[in-house]
Amino acid sequence: MRDVWQKLSECDRPVFIYGTGNGADKLIDKLNELNIKISGVFASDGFVRERSFRGFKVVSLAYVIENFEDPIALLSFGTSRSETIEYIKEVSKEITLLMPEVPVCGTEVFDLEFAKKNKAELEKVYNLLCDEESKKTFYNLVMFKLTGELNYLFNCESDEKYEFSELLKLKSTDNYLDLGAYNGDTVLSFRERVKGGKIVAVEPDKKTFKKLVLNTQNHNVTAINAAVSNQCGEVLFKSGSGRGSSVGTGESINSVTVDYLSQEEDFDYIKFDIEGAELSAILGAKNTIIEKKPKMLISCYHKSSDYFEIPLKVLEFNEEYKIYMRHFPSIPAWDTCFYFV
Repeated sequence: MRDVWQKLSECDRPVFIYGTGNGADKLIDKLNELNIKISGVFASDGFVRERSFRGFKVVSLAYVIENFEDPIALLSFGTSRSETIEYIKEVSKEITLLMPEVPVCGTEVFDLEFAKKNKAELEKVYNLLCDEESKKTFYNLVMFKLTGELNYLFNCESDEKYEFSELLKLKSTDNYLDLGAYNGDTVLSFRERVKGGKIVAVEPDKKTFKKLVLNTQNHNVTAINAAVSNQCGEVLFKSGSGRGSSVGTGESINSVTVDYLSQEEDFDYIKFDIEGAELSAILGAKNTIIEKKPKMLISCYHKSSDYFEIPLKVLEFNEEYKIYMRHFPSIPAWDTCFYFV
Protein backbone atom coordinates (compact mmCIF):
# COMPACT_ATOMS: atom_id res chain seq x y z
CA MET A 1 0.00 0.00 0.00
CA ARG A 2 0.95 3.67 -0.18
CA ASP A 3 0.53 5.90 2.85
CA VAL A 4 -1.08 9.34 2.78
CA TRP A 5 2.27 11.10 2.40
CA GLN A 6 3.18 9.03 -0.66
CA LYS A 7 -0.23 9.63 -2.22
CA LEU A 8 0.09 13.39 -1.69
CA SER A 9 3.57 13.34 -3.22
CA GLU A 10 2.24 11.64 -6.33
CA CYS A 11 -1.03 13.51 -6.89
CA ASP A 12 -1.40 16.61 -9.06
CA ARG A 13 -4.53 17.98 -7.35
CA PRO A 14 -4.42 21.31 -5.46
CA VAL A 15 -3.69 20.72 -1.75
CA PHE A 16 -5.10 23.04 0.91
CA ILE A 17 -4.44 23.19 4.64
CA TYR A 18 -7.65 23.33 6.67
CA GLY A 19 -7.00 25.32 9.85
CA THR A 20 -4.29 27.48 11.33
CA GLY A 21 -2.21 27.15 14.46
CA ASN A 22 0.40 24.79 15.88
CA GLY A 23 -0.98 21.71 14.10
CA ALA A 24 -0.94 23.53 10.77
CA ASP A 25 2.65 24.61 11.38
CA LYS A 26 3.73 21.01 12.01
CA LEU A 27 1.85 19.76 8.97
CA ILE A 28 3.22 22.44 6.63
CA ASP A 29 6.77 21.77 7.86
CA LYS A 30 6.36 18.06 7.06
CA LEU A 31 4.87 18.78 3.62
CA ASN A 32 7.72 21.16 2.84
CA GLU A 33 10.20 18.49 3.93
CA LEU A 34 8.63 16.10 1.42
CA ASN A 35 8.43 18.80 -1.30
CA ILE A 36 4.65 18.52 -1.46
CA LYS A 37 3.22 21.71 -2.95
CA ILE A 38 0.60 23.60 -0.94
CA SER A 39 -1.96 25.67 -2.82
CA GLY A 40 -3.33 27.61 0.15
CA VAL A 41 -4.96 27.70 3.58
CA PHE A 42 -8.64 27.90 4.47
CA ALA A 43 -10.56 28.13 7.73
CA SER A 44 -14.06 27.38 8.99
CA ASP A 45 -16.70 30.06 8.56
CA GLY A 46 -16.22 32.66 11.27
CA PHE A 47 -12.45 32.10 11.44
CA VAL A 48 -11.49 33.46 8.03
CA ARG A 49 -11.22 37.24 8.58
CA GLU A 50 -8.58 39.34 6.81
CA ARG A 51 -5.41 37.52 7.74
CA SER A 52 -2.65 35.31 6.41
CA PHE A 53 -0.88 32.19 7.66
CA ARG A 54 2.57 30.98 6.64
CA GLY A 55 2.50 33.29 3.62
CA PHE A 56 -0.98 32.25 2.45
CA LYS A 57 -4.09 34.39 2.65
CA VAL A 58 -6.66 32.55 4.76
CA VAL A 59 -9.74 31.92 2.61
CA SER A 60 -13.07 30.13 3.02
CA LEU A 61 -14.06 26.60 2.01
CA ALA A 62 -16.52 28.08 -0.49
CA TYR A 63 -13.69 30.03 -2.14
CA VAL A 64 -11.59 26.86 -2.51
CA ILE A 65 -14.44 24.87 -4.04
CA GLU A 66 -15.39 27.66 -6.45
CA ASN A 67 -11.89 28.44 -7.68
CA PHE A 68 -10.03 25.10 -7.76
CA GLU A 69 -10.77 21.86 -9.56
CA ASP A 70 -10.97 18.71 -7.39
CA PRO A 71 -9.02 20.08 -4.38
CA ILE A 72 -7.80 18.06 -1.38
CA ALA A 73 -8.15 19.48 2.13
CA LEU A 74 -5.75 18.43 4.88
CA LEU A 75 -7.24 18.86 8.34
CA SER A 76 -4.64 20.36 10.68
CA PHE A 77 -6.45 20.87 14.00
CA GLY A 78 -7.79 18.49 16.59
CA THR A 79 -10.96 18.43 18.65
CA SER A 80 -12.99 16.31 21.04
CA ARG A 81 -16.06 18.54 20.84
CA SER A 82 -18.98 16.62 19.36
CA GLU A 83 -20.40 19.64 17.52
CA THR A 84 -17.02 20.35 15.87
CA ILE A 85 -16.63 16.71 14.86
CA GLU A 86 -20.07 16.79 13.25
CA TYR A 87 -19.14 20.00 11.40
CA ILE A 88 -15.97 18.34 10.07
CA LYS A 89 -18.07 15.42 8.84
CA GLU A 90 -20.21 17.91 6.92
CA VAL A 91 -17.10 19.52 5.40
CA SER A 92 -15.95 16.08 4.23
CA LYS A 93 -19.11 15.82 2.13
CA GLU A 94 -18.09 18.92 0.15
CA ILE A 95 -14.39 18.28 -0.37
CA THR A 96 -11.92 15.39 -0.18
CA LEU A 97 -10.75 15.63 3.43
CA LEU A 98 -7.71 13.82 4.81
CA MET A 99 -5.72 14.20 8.01
CA PRO A 100 -2.03 13.28 7.77
CA GLU A 101 -1.19 12.85 11.43
CA VAL A 102 1.86 14.52 12.94
CA PRO A 103 2.69 13.40 16.51
CA VAL A 104 1.80 15.48 19.56
CA CYS A 105 5.31 14.86 20.92
CA GLY A 106 8.51 14.03 19.08
CA THR A 107 9.13 14.15 15.35
CA GLU A 108 8.78 10.51 14.26
CA VAL A 109 5.73 10.22 12.00
CA PHE A 110 3.67 7.01 11.94
CA ASP A 111 4.03 6.45 8.19
CA LEU A 112 4.45 3.26 6.14
CA GLU A 113 8.20 3.19 6.69
CA PHE A 114 7.66 3.45 10.46
CA ALA A 115 5.05 0.66 10.39
CA LYS A 116 7.37 -1.64 8.42
CA LYS A 117 10.31 -0.93 10.73
CA ASN A 118 8.21 -1.79 13.80
CA LYS A 119 6.03 -4.47 12.22
CA ALA A 120 7.01 -7.24 14.65
CA GLU A 121 6.29 -5.12 17.73
CA LEU A 122 2.96 -3.87 16.35
CA GLU A 123 1.84 -7.39 15.51
CA LYS A 124 2.92 -8.63 18.93
CA VAL A 125 0.82 -6.02 20.72
CA TYR A 126 -2.17 -6.66 18.44
CA ASN A 127 -2.06 -10.36 19.31
CA LEU A 128 -1.78 -9.60 23.04
CA LEU A 129 -4.99 -7.55 23.11
CA CYS A 130 -7.72 -9.31 25.09
CA ASP A 131 -10.94 -8.63 23.18
CA GLU A 132 -12.18 -8.02 19.66
CA GLU A 133 -13.03 -4.38 20.41
CA SER A 134 -9.39 -3.75 21.29
CA LYS A 135 -8.15 -5.42 18.11
CA LYS A 136 -10.67 -3.49 16.04
CA THR A 137 -9.51 -0.26 17.68
CA PHE A 138 -5.83 -1.04 17.13
CA TYR A 139 -6.36 -1.93 13.47
CA ASN A 140 -8.48 1.13 12.68
CA LEU A 141 -6.10 3.53 14.39
CA VAL A 142 -3.08 2.14 12.55
CA MET A 143 -4.99 2.43 9.28
CA PHE A 144 -5.96 6.02 10.11
CA LYS A 145 -2.35 6.94 10.77
CA LEU A 146 -1.27 5.41 7.46
CA THR A 147 -4.10 6.68 5.24
CA GLY A 148 -5.28 9.89 6.92
CA GLU A 149 -8.88 8.76 6.33
CA LEU A 150 -11.17 9.91 9.15
CA ASN A 151 -13.66 7.07 8.77
CA TYR A 152 -11.16 4.75 10.44
CA LEU A 153 -11.41 6.94 13.56
CA PHE A 154 -15.19 6.93 13.51
CA ASN A 155 -15.20 3.12 13.17
CA CYS A 156 -13.64 2.53 16.59
CA GLU A 157 -15.17 5.01 19.04
CA SER A 158 -15.93 3.78 22.57
CA ASP A 159 -17.98 4.99 25.53
CA GLU A 160 -15.83 5.84 28.55
CA LYS A 161 -18.69 5.12 30.98
CA TYR A 162 -18.82 1.55 29.71
CA GLU A 163 -15.08 1.10 30.15
CA PHE A 164 -15.30 2.26 33.76
CA SER A 165 -18.04 -0.20 34.59
CA GLU A 166 -17.05 -3.19 32.46
CA LEU A 167 -13.25 -3.11 32.27
CA LEU A 168 -12.06 -1.46 35.46
CA LYS A 169 -14.88 -2.58 37.78
CA LEU A 170 -13.71 -0.23 40.52
CA LYS A 171 -14.98 -0.60 44.07
CA SER A 172 -16.37 2.25 46.18
CA THR A 173 -13.29 2.16 48.45
CA ASP A 174 -10.62 2.13 45.71
CA ASN A 175 -7.81 4.69 45.88
CA TYR A 176 -6.93 6.64 42.74
CA LEU A 177 -3.68 8.20 41.51
CA ASP A 178 -4.27 10.74 38.73
CA LEU A 179 -1.08 11.58 36.82
CA GLY A 180 -1.68 14.60 34.63
CA ALA A 181 -4.74 15.73 36.57
CA TYR A 182 -5.05 18.98 34.59
CA ASN A 183 -7.80 21.15 36.12
CA GLY A 184 -9.45 18.29 37.99
CA ASP A 185 -11.81 17.09 35.27
CA THR A 186 -10.69 13.46 35.48
CA VAL A 187 -10.66 13.59 39.27
CA LEU A 188 -14.30 14.72 39.30
CA SER A 189 -15.19 12.09 36.71
CA PHE A 190 -13.66 9.42 38.92
CA ARG A 191 -15.46 10.75 41.99
CA GLU A 192 -18.80 10.53 40.21
CA ARG A 193 -18.24 6.80 39.86
CA VAL A 194 -16.29 6.03 43.04
CA LYS A 195 -17.68 7.85 46.06
CA GLY A 196 -15.14 6.67 48.62
CA GLY A 197 -11.41 6.09 48.56
CA LYS A 198 -8.54 8.55 48.54
CA ILE A 199 -7.37 10.50 45.52
CA VAL A 200 -3.87 11.82 44.84
CA ALA A 201 -3.71 14.17 41.85
CA VAL A 202 -0.41 15.24 40.26
CA GLU A 203 -0.19 18.21 37.88
CA PRO A 204 3.02 20.06 36.85
CA ASP A 205 1.59 23.26 35.33
CA LYS A 206 1.40 25.94 38.03
CA LYS A 207 -1.63 27.80 36.67
CA THR A 208 -3.56 24.63 35.98
CA PHE A 209 -2.59 23.27 39.39
CA LYS A 210 -4.37 26.20 41.07
CA LYS A 211 -7.54 25.32 39.15
CA LEU A 212 -7.12 21.68 40.15
CA VAL A 213 -6.96 22.60 43.84
CA LEU A 214 -9.96 24.91 43.56
CA ASN A 215 -12.13 22.45 41.62
CA THR A 216 -11.43 19.45 43.84
CA GLN A 217 -11.25 20.99 47.30
CA ASN A 218 -14.32 19.15 48.62
CA HIS A 219 -13.52 15.70 47.25
CA ASN A 220 -10.86 14.22 49.58
CA VAL A 221 -8.03 15.00 47.15
CA THR A 222 -4.32 15.44 47.86
CA ALA A 223 -2.93 17.64 45.07
CA ILE A 224 0.79 17.66 44.19
CA ASN A 225 2.40 20.26 41.93
CA ALA A 226 5.10 18.18 40.21
CA ALA A 227 5.99 16.27 37.07
CA VAL A 228 6.03 12.48 36.98
CA SER A 229 9.22 10.82 35.83
CA ASN A 230 11.50 7.81 36.25
CA GLN A 231 13.24 9.41 39.23
CA CYS A 232 12.58 11.89 41.99
CA GLY A 233 14.35 15.22 41.69
CA GLU A 234 13.90 17.81 38.97
CA VAL A 235 13.01 17.80 35.28
CA LEU A 236 12.59 20.50 32.66
CA PHE A 237 8.96 21.35 31.95
CA LYS A 238 7.47 23.64 29.33
CA SER A 239 4.10 25.00 30.31
CA GLY A 240 1.49 25.20 27.59
CA SER A 241 -2.23 25.01 26.92
CA GLY A 242 -3.39 21.43 27.44
CA ARG A 243 -1.52 19.32 24.87
CA GLY A 244 0.98 22.16 24.45
CA SER A 245 2.77 21.21 27.67
CA SER A 246 5.82 18.96 27.52
CA VAL A 247 8.69 17.54 29.54
CA GLY A 248 12.28 17.98 28.37
CA THR A 249 12.46 21.73 27.78
CA GLY A 250 11.53 24.83 29.75
CA GLU A 251 12.02 25.57 33.43
CA SER A 252 13.16 23.18 36.15
CA ILE A 253 10.38 21.77 38.37
CA ASN A 254 10.11 19.02 40.99
CA SER A 255 9.53 15.47 39.78
CA VAL A 256 8.19 12.41 41.58
CA THR A 257 7.83 8.73 40.74
CA VAL A 258 4.88 6.40 41.15
CA ASP A 259 7.03 4.14 43.32
CA TYR A 260 7.71 7.08 45.66
CA LEU A 261 4.03 8.01 45.88
CA SER A 262 3.09 4.37 46.45
CA GLN A 263 5.18 4.27 49.62
CA GLU A 264 2.58 6.46 51.31
CA GLU A 265 -0.56 4.87 49.84
CA ASP A 266 -1.65 1.77 47.95
CA PHE A 267 -3.38 2.78 44.72
CA ASP A 268 -5.99 0.51 43.17
CA TYR A 269 -6.18 2.54 39.96
CA ILE A 270 -3.65 4.83 38.24
CA LYS A 271 -4.23 7.08 35.24
CA PHE A 272 -1.23 8.18 33.14
CA ASP A 273 -1.85 11.09 30.74
CA ILE A 274 1.32 13.17 30.92
CA GLU A 275 2.01 14.58 27.47
CA GLY A 276 4.54 12.09 26.16
CA ALA A 277 6.27 11.24 29.45
CA GLU A 278 4.25 8.04 29.94
CA LEU A 279 7.13 5.65 29.26
CA SER A 280 9.40 7.47 31.71
CA ALA A 281 6.65 7.35 34.34
CA ILE A 282 6.21 3.61 33.77
CA LEU A 283 9.93 3.14 34.47
CA GLY A 284 9.41 5.03 37.73
CA ALA A 285 6.48 2.72 38.56
CA LYS A 286 8.39 -0.54 38.10
CA ASN A 287 8.18 -1.75 41.72
CA THR A 288 4.52 -0.75 42.01
CA ILE A 289 3.64 -2.63 38.82
CA ILE A 290 5.58 -5.72 39.91
CA GLU A 291 4.49 -5.90 43.54
CA LYS A 292 1.01 -4.32 43.62
CA LYS A 293 -0.34 -4.65 40.06
CA PRO A 294 -2.75 -1.67 40.16
CA LYS A 295 -5.32 -1.25 37.40
CA MET A 296 -4.01 1.34 34.97
CA LEU A 297 -5.16 3.60 32.16
CA ILE A 298 -2.19 4.77 30.10
CA SER A 299 -2.63 7.26 27.26
CA CYS A 300 -0.89 6.22 24.04
CA TYR A 301 -1.50 9.05 21.57
CA HIS A 302 1.44 11.36 22.20
CA LYS A 303 4.28 9.55 20.41
CA SER A 304 4.24 7.28 17.38
CA SER A 305 5.99 4.51 19.33
CA ASP A 306 3.44 4.54 22.19
CA TYR A 307 1.36 1.78 20.56
CA PHE A 308 4.04 -0.81 21.23
CA GLU A 309 6.56 0.65 23.68
CA ILE A 310 4.00 1.25 26.45
CA PRO A 311 2.30 -2.17 26.56
CA LEU A 312 5.52 -4.11 26.03
CA LYS A 313 7.25 -2.26 28.86
CA VAL A 314 4.36 -2.86 31.28
CA LEU A 315 4.33 -6.58 30.42
CA GLU A 316 8.09 -6.71 30.87
CA PHE A 317 7.49 -5.71 34.49
CA ASN A 318 4.38 -7.81 35.07
CA GLU A 319 3.19 -10.34 32.49
CA GLU A 320 -0.04 -11.03 34.43
CA TYR A 321 -1.79 -7.95 33.05
CA LYS A 322 -4.61 -8.23 30.55
CA ILE A 323 -4.48 -5.43 27.96
CA TYR A 324 -7.36 -3.58 26.33
CA MET A 325 -7.29 -0.60 23.94
CA ARG A 326 -9.95 2.05 23.52
CA HIS A 327 -10.38 5.26 21.53
CA PHE A 328 -12.89 7.89 22.63
CA PRO A 329 -14.45 10.37 20.17
CA SER A 330 -11.77 12.82 19.02
CA ILE A 331 -9.94 13.98 15.92
CA PRO A 332 -7.15 12.95 15.28
CA ALA A 333 -6.37 9.74 17.26
CA TRP A 334 -6.21 11.56 20.58
CA ASP A 335 -7.99 10.27 23.68
CA THR A 336 -6.67 6.78 23.00
CA CYS A 337 -5.45 4.59 25.82
CA PHE A 338 -4.48 1.13 26.98
CA TYR A 339 -6.23 -0.36 29.99
CA PHE A 340 -4.19 -2.77 32.10
CA VAL A 341 -6.26 -4.94 34.45
